[in-house]
Amino acid sequence: MADLLNKPAQTNPSSRSAPEPFFLVIFGASGDLTRRKLIPAVYNLYQQGLLPKIFFVIAFARRDNSDENFRLQMHQAIQQFSPVASDNLKSWEQFAPHLIYHQANFEDMEGFGALKEKIHHLAARHNIAENCLFYLATQPRYFPVIVQSLADTDLARPTQPCACWQRLVVEKPFGSDLQSSRQLTLQIQKTFSEKQIFRIDHYLGKESVQNLLVFRFANSIFEPLWNNNYIDHVQISVTESIGVESRGAYYEQAGALRDILQNHIMHLLSLIAMEPPVRLDADAIRDEKVKIIRALRPIPPQCVGNDVVRAQYSADASGNQPVPGYLEEPGVAADSVTETFFALKAFIDNWRWAGVPFYIRSGKRMPVRITEIGIHFKPVPNVLFNTGKIAPMLPNMLTIRIQPNEGISLQFQVKTPGPEMRIQPFKMDFGYSDSLGATPPDAYQRLLLDALLGDSTLFARSDEVEAAWNFVDPIIAGCNDIALQKLPQYPAGSWGPKLADNLIIADNRMWTLTRRTNPR
Repeated sequence: MADLLNKPAQTNPSSRSAPEPFFLVIFGASGDLTRRKLIPAVYNLYQQGLLPKIFFVIAFARRDNSDENFRLQMHQAIQQFSPVASDNLKSWEQFAPHLIYHQANFEDMEGFGALKEKIHHLAARHNIAENCLFYLATQPRYFPVIVQSLADTDLARPTQPCACWQRLVVEKPFGSDLQSSRQLTLQIQKTFSEKQIFRIDHYLGKESVQNLLVFRFANSIFEPLWNNNYIDHVQISVTESIGVESRGAYYEQAGALRDILQNHIMHLLSLIAMEPPVRLDADAIRDEKVKIIRALRPIPPQCVGNDVVRAQYSADASGNQPVPGYLEEPGVAADSVTETFFALKAFIDNWRWAGVPFYIRSGKRMPVRITEIGIHFKPVPNVLFNTGKIAPMLPNMLTIRIQPNEGISLQFQVKTPGPEMRIQPFKMDFGYSDSLGATPPDAYQRLLLDALLGDSTLFARSDEVEAAWNFVDPIIAGCNDIALQKLPQYPAGSWGPKLADNLIIADNRMWTLTRRTNPR
């Protein structure tokens, strides 16, 4: 480890200061999340000079392994999931000593005691504070066990005054309903204060999601129009082209409503609809997000049958390849009524959004993977242009693409050249990659760096999680109350069931996407 002190410090090209020396302890480090996201994110931050000279990533897992073999496995993972970053062999050789493997069970007090001694020894050897970021990358049932073990061994509650910090990153799902979420919060808060808890949702780390705040409040041309006087309705679509794959057993317990609506979509909806925060700090921004979620009009359980569409994908072709239906996936019960698709109409009962419907849909095995927010403005009056042969004209539409091809598109009307008054819609498009000359970084890079710096702006607060469950719980309860032998089916590779189209067509509207499949 001595070479960590001898190598030159890297130059930090960012205006943000680098974190203090730290220990990142990843519980469940033998899983896919560590291999695909966490270690590549840490390595990319290291290459960009955004980390301190001295830090350690301790991989805590139950499988037998060694430091050397774990480092080899992570190098292979970086080559697979971050190939550009892996080209610099010298950089990897300097980074590898920062990775340490620690084998123990989550209930093993001796293993946690050994972890404490390891951290204490490394901190003393390198003369750094014992700053610890504990990352729960395990199955949710282990969250309380690990937190309690951290408390019992004083890893999270030092017995003596310590000029250091401890923080906890919790992966979703944060509970399976309102009651379990509250219980988990109470269990964790016995050891960590709310300011130490970072509930992570990778959607909030996406550059395009963060840009919602800038777009909303740094451009005065939109704010006067951002209300029910000018906006007809809003659409939010979150679709995936893949199925449940190897996560069938997990998905049976979750379903699309828990997996997507309660977290991802609640974040997008609150950011697009929130009022201006009084300051650009974590609590001020999250205060406004919570107000929006609390203002959502409840959908009572008895109304779910008419107001919420649920369905499952059936066997068909997706991407010109035959794929199984949800009921044929491994780990899925043959008589399952767990939804892989949902669509609903929501209302925000406040002054700005009164009467504006928010149409929301999400599904697996759709034609493409896309996350998009569409702001549909009211049509122009039926005089002058929106009349006669020209009518009906498509209304103006502002589209915010979260993924892929992150960017913003504005649709407006133009006259085509010629002697006749012919009008057609035109899209003015902005793409992050081609316009700004840089590909947005992976979300985990930003979120890990923020957690290390103690910035909780892009993490969910307990009252935000509770407010989201307050909205989603009655919907799930209503779904459970409906006696169904089988959910409606939609062919894999389609845009969902006809019922979802009927939901919006009944209001004389239609689903729209302005995805940009071939960026310039």
